[in-house]
Amino acid sequence: MRIGVVHGPNLNLLGQREPELYGSVTLAEIDAGCVRVGQEFGLEVEMFQANAEAALIDYIHDAAPRVAGFVVNAGAYTHTSVALLDALVGVDRPFVEVHLTNLSAREEFRQRSLLAARAAGIIQGFGPAGYALAIRGLAGRLGRAAAPGPAAAAVRS
Repeated sequence: MRIGVVHGPNLNLLGQREPELYGSVTLAEIDAGCVRVGQEFGLEVEMFQANAEAALIDYIHDAAPRVAGFVVNAGAYTHTSVALLDALVGVDRPFVEVHLTNLSAREEFRQRSLLAARAAGIIQGFGPAGYALAIRGLAGRLGRAAAPGPAAAAVRS
């Protein structure tokens, strides 16, 4: 089983963009962590990042036949893109929304997510660890249990 991780605009700048807000972890490091967590659940994980809304929508359309669900950090499009929401709803795959920061503690215009009402769940404010939480949540939604081993035991504890 495969899932897609969608990174929106400016996430390619992680590690250098506002480190006081987003930390020093790079997108490549987040992606590597997503692959590791996916392996715990027997999931293949593919990543996609784009700064353009149309590219994100095209990826969702193209990926839907080969993935069981998505983890989505839509970045600024979280607050503005009805088109991205329509793409996610239109392909009929569960998705978990993830954000590095706590949107409720941010500027007023960032406190509303257009995706939230249709997301299977929302993880926010835990930095890069939020991606692991989102994958675990999506795996559960997809009926995937963690493989036996130390990592799985820690999750169950």
